[in-house]
Amino acid sequence: MNPNFSPTIRQLRAFVEVHRLRKLSAAADKLFVTQSAVSMLLRQLEEGLDARLFDRTTRSLQPTPAATEMLPMAERILRDVDALSGGFRDLAQLERGRISVAITPTLASFLLPEAIQRFVQAHPQVRLQVDDCAPDQFVSRVLGEHVDFGIGTPERPGAEIDAQTLLRDHLALVCLQDHPLARLRSVRWADLAGHSLVTVRPGYGIRSLIEKTAAQAGVNLEVNHEVSFLSTALWMTSSGMGAAVMPAAFAHAEGNPALVIRPISAPRVSRDVSVVTKRGRSLSAASLSFIETLRGTLARRSH
Repeated sequence: MNPNFSPTIRQLRAFVEVHRLRKLSAAADKLFVTQSAVSMLLRQLEEGLDARLFDRTTRSLQPTPAATEMLPMAERILRDVDALSGGFRDLAQLERGRISVAITPTLASFLLPEAIQRFVQAHPQVRLQVDDCAPDQFVSRVLGEHVDFGIGTPERPGAEIDAQTLLRDHLALVCLQDHPLARLRSVRWADLAGHSLVTVRPGYGIRSLIEKTAAQAGVNLEVNHEVSFLSTALWMTSSGMGAAVMPAAFAHAEGNPALVIRPISAPRVSRDVSVVTKRGRSLSAASLSFIETLRGTLARRSH
């Protein structure tokens, strides 16, 4: 046997079919190739193995002892190859698979429910895992490959990640209808001076951006209530504990008729939500399909 010889899958399939059917013509029909192609594959296999596999008779091919010994190994290899091909096919056709996504609880609560429901109904065999984490853990989970991708706003985009915009957003003021700033169509940062505010605590999400922008506008904010979750800020605002500064999309998603949402300008601060991946890492078919489902639900919501 040639020590550098490795049988091909086509050669093994030809061998197994000829062993089973005992005729070149029948094996050729089964494999959808010509009889001469089957004959050539067998000849190549015999030459590579330096062993005769079949004795030719006038009516059929009879396996040699070498062929009988080789058959179980060849069948096992082909079963493994078929299982591997079937596994990849199932993954590509979303018949199986797993998706893991990092996202903050605040974003998850208004971005994911409808998308997950639609996706699971369409692909019940795909397992979807939501890794709800704090804003400062979001990018590290993507870079550490603890998840397939993340959804959020990277505070410091760098060379190690790619971000594709999922939702255009901006900072806004949320207040009760009788609040003095509710009558304004657009609120400037300077207008926030002297008003009691509710927003996230220092070091969390948008807080550093709020403080930086207010400082640039020359405004000292009166943040009297600090929270970890924007949902908490909304009910505090609804209870009359002060106006809240937060991304507009989250406030609109709550749909509370008692609250007024006004964009904050001079300057207007964008807070786009993106799909974040580790640079150089490809997403699975299941992940790409879920992201497409999410984009579709957001598009329908905006109309």
